[in-house]
Amino acid sequence: MTKKRPLILVTNDDGITAPGIRTLISIMNTIGDVLVVAPDSPQSAKGHAITISETLYCDKTSIDTDAPQEEYSCSGTPVDCVKMATHEILKRKPDLCVSGINHGSNAAINVIYSGTMSAAVEAGIEGIPAIGFSLLDYSMKADFSHCKEFILTIVNQVFENGLSKGVVLNVNIPKLQASQIKGIKVCRQANAHWEEEFDKRTSPMGREYYWLTGKFVNEDKGEDTDEWALANGYVSVVPTQFDLTAHHYIQELNTWNLNE
Repeated sequence: MTKKRPLILVTNDDGITAPGIRTLISIMNTIGDVLVVAPDSPQSAKGHAITISETLYCDKTSIDTDAPQEEYSCSGTPVDCVKMATHEILKRKPDLCVSGINHGSNAAINVIYSGTMSAAVEAGIEGIPAIGFSLLDYSMKADFSHCKEFILTIVNQVFENGLSKGVVLNVNIPKLQASQIKGIKVCRQANAHWEEEFDKRTSPMGREYYWLTGKFVNEDKGEDTDEWALANGYVSVVPTQFDLTAHHYIQELNTWNLNE
């Protein structure tokens, strides 16, 4: 008996034509039956935003005419794409959702802002095993060729072992040659942050406007973090949960006089 191929949902936040997602689609086609639902334009740093006050469009398309996947271009956010796929397009729940390959890092605090990871998180909320993949190269001409072996390894391990309820994987791949990457490390999220600044300018019409700028600051010296792994030539894998409860602080809060 032929083993049934898994159904894999592919999405991203850089847009359906971005090189990263086209690479991820081609890799997933070697594993299973692929459905693509991705934004029709870049949606980076949208976080877990959803469309509630505007019309949402989702049109069937065919970007790779000689490829087997079914594709839909959505006017909404990455989270909208997952919702549309699971509640409108698919007749059954996919066996896996993969998001990416993102152009740029989603390590450390970047996971909070990431549309790529929010799509994976939304799939996790729906009970779908999910992984977000990112390459530490922001260029639209980035070389994704060395990502394949690591993506295949991680995806196959997820199919073999499953993921715990409420957990998705945040995978970041360094911008190195394949021969320079030392392996895969399971990590924690580094305690790092952005120090934001605003570049204030004036338009030709005399109106002030701003560009968000800043620098990334990593004060975490631990050698078990995603930032350390990436800086030292490893692919980082962080198990990420969407339950934001600070469980360790519940007992402390219960000592407060909250009912007086």
